[in-house]
Amino acid sequence: MTRTPENLVYHELIGLPVEVSRSTDSGRTGLRGLVVDETRNTLVIKGDRGLKVIPKAESWFIFHLDEKKVEVDGKILAYRPEDRIKKIGKKIGGIYGRM
Repeated sequence: MTRTPENLVYHELIGLPVEVSRSTDSGRTGLRGLVVDETRNTLVIKGDRGLKVIPKAESWFIFHLDEKKVEVDGKILAYRPEDRIKKIGKKIGGIYGRM
């Protein structure tokens, strides 16, 4: 299945270009790079200044899919990648990001 803005949260995030659009820590806002690792609570982003560990629940992320940008609330992503499909489908309905 191809990643689209509507199904992004069900897919692997590693390898995607990402930007932190909002965060409870203003120092993280604007951070850009590639997702190189993901845990239940964090995304690890490799940017110009090395690796940064960003708490999912404290941030909003803009993921770049080809020509499209999708903004996602990190709270929606705050599950282990392999559990996201099961838990998101049960708790939340609709589209999970904004274009």
